[in-house]
Amino acid sequence: MSLGKIKQLDNRLANQIAAGEVVERPASVVKELLENALDAGATVITIDVDEGGVKRIRITDNGVGIDGEDLPLALARHATSKIASIDDLEAVATLGFRGEALASIASVSKLSVTSNTSDNPSQGQLARCEGREMEVTVSPAAHPRGTTLEIRDLFYNTPARRKFLRTERTELARVEEVVKRTALARPDVSFVLSHNAKVLHRLTAGTTEHDLQRRVIGICGESFARESVVVDRVAHGLSLRGWVGLPTFSRSQADLQYFFVNGRVVKDKVITHAVRQAYRDVLYGGRHPAYVLFLELDANRVDVNVHPTKHEVRFRDSRSVHGFVFSTLGRALADVRPADVANRANLDQVAESQPLGSQFQQVSMGLEIPRGIDSLREPATDTNPLTESLRSPTVFAPSGSDRGAISTGMPLASSSQDVAHQGRDVPPLGFAIAHLHGTYIVAQNAEGMVLVDAHAAHERITYERLKAARANASIASQPLLVPMPITLTTTEMGAYEEFSDLFSQLGLVVDAASDDTVLIREIPVILARDNAVSLLRDVLGDLAEVGHSDRLSARMDEILATMACHGSVRANRALSITEMNALLRDMEVTENSGQCNHGRPTWVQLGHDELDKLFLRGR
Repeated sequence: MSLGKIKQLDNRLANQIAAGEVVERPASVVKELLENALDAGATVITIDVDEGGVKRIRITDNGVGIDGEDLPLALARHATSKIASIDDLEAVATLGFRGEALASIASVSKLSVTSNTSDNPSQGQLARCEGREMEVTVSPAAHPRGTTLEIRDLFYNTPARRKFLRTERTELARVEEVVKRTALARPDVSFVLSHNAKVLHRLTAGTTEHDLQRRVIGICGESFARESVVVDRVAHGLSLRGWVGLPTFSRSQADLQYFFVNGRVVKDKVITHAVRQAYRDVLYGGRHPAYVLFLELDANRVDVNVHPTKHEVRFRDSRSVHGFVFSTLGRALADVRPADVANRANLDQVAESQPLGSQFQQVSMGLEIPRGIDSLREPATDTNPLTESLRSPTVFAPSGSDRGAISTGMPLASSSQDVAHQGRDVPPLGFAIAHLHGTYIVAQNAEGMVLVDAHAAHERITYERLKAARANASIASQPLLVPMPITLTTTEMGAYEEFSDLFSQLGLVVDAASDDTVLIREIPVILARDNAVSLLRDVLGDLAEVGHSDRLSARMDEILATMACHGSVRANRALSITEMNALLRDMEVTENSGQCNHGRPTWVQLGHDELDKLFLRGR
């Protein structure tokens, strides 16, 4: 095949090629235009779309507008008012900055721009982009201060691209998602979205924290508000705030995940890895967490110029960002106790009596090592700090005294009247009443009835103690009789050289033997039977991709989870009232006690209303 002579591409074809990078579907157009409107200082934005945005997209804002003489330049490629030098590019503070969005959109649609920079509507100007050479014509047109962009017949001149579009409903859903993301990032701006002349969303602006919370509820739903905890932390020049869903509010798809970096919605592999790690042993397999999180940092610490659509970013120090996000979310989730969940009021009742912000569960950011009574295992003689966590002195009471008191010294309630009369003295998980089928603890609290999976709950308690024991003692390693050589790829060797100081902290001693070979000399004792070679390669792969790896700690946690499972109370073992109450009290002070080590729930609450509904009471 002959390539022929080199020739200059005509203006329209060059713009269409660029359009392939930033204009994938109607939602892509809406995203670019919304970013321009926000950069122009708009406080009210109206989005009208027809036929999913394929037939028409019309976006009007009340921003500063565009001068009539600048309109032709605004539709030219690589023309922008947002950056002027490389210094501006290294610390971008605006959403848009590439200067090719309008030109790219105009090359695959019929585009017109009407704008006015004055308060006199008669001073408006209309620009149309027409012809193969994309000539821009400007004429007077009445328009208030601000800008209106109208895009008709998207991809009319590129039919191959149009074939890849989905149904009208699907394209509209994608447009809605773009508007939702943008509205979450900017609660101070009003948004109205209409489809085929029917208003779908009308979001009013507000500038207070209360307004942000109201917008989150409006977009993410009341159930998210009920089942979320507040995150708010500032450290090391980083700020992370927002809401994370409880593990019990997991989703089958990753459809309720919003992460913003300096107001820009992103899908970043470093962030995704940190969030996934925070939920690692509290989320059931295959489920996805829900969250709305806002990360703020200096603009010069993040590079947004790494992808044409600006969906991805690159952090200057990805390790510190990863650690900050992971530790913040891990603490927030671990700090949720049964008391927090049991005391969640009905959303409608809260809305009537308290500010909207109280619908979100507040949590402390302090990390507390769990302590409590473990009366469900006989004493052992092993002094290993890990296995030591599996035991403590027994406090079994004679069967005749079971209903007299529990191990915490709190009197045992024997009837619903007792619980009701004790009021605030009733612990969150209440008092045990029965052991059902040798598996479930039936308890009664002020809210109604509690059912607890005894094995799953005790497994989590034991697991958290084992993890605390591991954290409080340095990771013991053992030398290999014969060092294991591994030949690494260039990428793996680069990751090893950059993060070599991390391995010794993980109990893994690795030395460089040549330019492409390392020797594994020591491995953690707890991982003695693992395949050290494949594990090291996995760790290096993570480090090369996201600058962080939790493979070793994850594998250690898996082993600790197995130890906890074998060291926990088994099904069909009869438990006394004292033992059951001791377990309930331990659950109330243990991190992550709402889920077992595999992410399954350990307890459920049936409120008075739910119990009444089962028997049609009150009807």
